[in-house]
Amino acid sequence: MVTSSMIGFGSLARESGLSLGVSVTSTVGIWGLPGQVAMAEMFALGAPFLAIVIASSMANLRFLPMALSMLPLLRADKRAWRWRYLLVQIMSINIWAVFTARAPALPPADRFPFYMGVAVVCLTAGASGTAAGFILAGSLPTTVTVSLVFLNPAYFVFIFSSVRQRNCIIAVILGAVLGPYLHTLTPNWSVPLCGLIAGTAAFALDRWFGGRRGHT
Repeated sequence: MVTSSMIGFGSLARESGLSLGVSVTSTVGIWGLPGQVAMAEMFALGAPFLAIVIASSMANLRFLPMALSMLPLLRADKRAWRWRYLLVQIMSINIWAVFTARAPALPPADRFPFYMGVAVVCLTAGASGTAAGFILAGSLPTTVTVSLVFLNPAYFVFIFSSVRQRNCIIAVILGAVLGPYLHTLTPNWSVPLCGLIAGTAAFALDRWFGGRRGHT
């Protein structure tokens, strides 16, 4: 799934005028498809370098709460804690989902090697997919390359479908309903607004359901 998504990005990067080296480096360095897509699109428009950096960073701001929830699982291992900034840099939603699901059942000393194993596999798959998409651009139909980009959010849906927490389920359902509607109102702000509204409403509804159960 990671490789397929990055094939789509590699093709998009080539069409945007990026070089093969910059495309692959962006995958390893930015390591977040929304931020990479924002970088490629703004580069194609001739945006200033600072604006591209800010846009890519804002697109990947979702990694902050993910990192904050993941790092406590590595705190007991001094070796892993020394490398915590690198571990956060190479984190993606795929790595985060696998690690946070499996790490609590692992001894603290085994969590760092497990994390690095998953991260190296995902990074290699992403970089290889980017290079393949860049090289294959022009030989694949446009509809195929564009569709491959959307495999990444499809994978997110599969990840979230496995959650059992009520607040997460409510947030996913509300986000799926609100997202398309907000996009028609304000395409530029639809994603952060959808996350803010759906997440806040899910938190409030979960507290409300919990309160009602407590009273009954």
